[in-house]
Amino acid sequence: MNPYVLATLLSSLGLGTTLTFASSHWLLAWMGLEINTLAIVPLMAQHHHPRAVEATTKYFLTQATAAAVILFASTTNAWITGEWNMTNMSDPTATTMILAALALKIGLAPMHFWMPEVLQGLDLLTGLILSTWQKLAPLTLIIQTAQAFDPFLLTTLGLMSTLIGGWGGLNQTQLRKILAYSSIAHMGWMIIVLQYAPQLTLLALLVYVLMTSAAFLTLKLVFTTKVNTLATIWSKSPILTTTAALILLSLGGLPPLTGFMPKWFILQELAKQGLPLAATVMALAALISLYFYLRLCYTMTLTISPNITTSVTPWRTQTTQASLPLALFTVMALGLLPITPAMIMLIS
Repeated sequence: MNPYVLATLLSSLGLGTTLTFASSHWLLAWMGLEINTLAIVPLMAQHHHPRAVEATTKYFLTQATAAAVILFASTTNAWITGEWNMTNMSDPTATTMILAALALKIGLAPMHFWMPEVLQGLDLLTGLILSTWQKLAPLTLIIQTAQAFDPFLLTTLGLMSTLIGGWGGLNQTQLRKILAYSSIAHMGWMIIVLQYAPQLTLLALLVYVLMTSAAFLTLKLVFTTKVNTLATIWSKSPILTTTAALILLSLGGLPPLTGFMPKWFILQELAKQGLPLAATVMALAALISLYFYLRLCYTMTLTISPNITTSVTPWRTQTTQASLPLALFTVMALGLLPITPAMIMLIS
């Protein structure tokens, strides 16, 4: 892709998200979401592969549907209340429609079906943008209007997303689909605690972005998109294999890694709010997710492919990819648990 076109598209991604961040007016927020969608569509279809074009079409139709529902619901709310302000959401029908549309945008269950299929058709860097940056603007809108949403509906969405994200990833052989179901499960953790402690939602989002970025950049460095090819990583770089396994365990929320931090606080907050059953279901769903992360770790570290000439030769070439971002994200994805009090102070 032409560097000037790429710079324009990435700048538009930043502009759309920033516009949504800064808006308290539904029309401006909707415009920011639309700029975001239109900017990432050319990035998704840049390889002109039929699978990429299919994924781009599915993503565009899904996002256009969600944007239309947001515009309709916000117009309905403005018709009833007389203003477009996000803080004045008094109509329950419009509020529920907006929550459903924003859930569709970020891939919350049961509006999650597009997420694995779309992510499977993208290259890893575009998939990283879709899994992290594209979640920021819709989540911001959900956080800003959280007080207007039905608490039972938020809890139901959170529980369903965590359970479906865990069960859906069990039988997958494609790493991008596994990361898609991981994204669905993490969105559930963020949504269920939103009504009680929005700062914990921000903490979970920050940790999720760090861990997912490290996972995608690792897969990009070793050119791996399938589970059965993970066994060849050990012969290339044992250290990278070790850190990749730890990143996956961090995604699963295993202590003493960084991923344990948000799950720990969210379970504590749910118990404090008198929801021990919901906390128990969330913890069990986290164990389901941890199972398929452990399966990936087993494939990487305990399964070694035969060291024949054809499998060893490609690993001898020096990579031209930048490893500094991967190193930074890996350190943060693995070692932030000791500074948990400082992070809580930062987001509070």
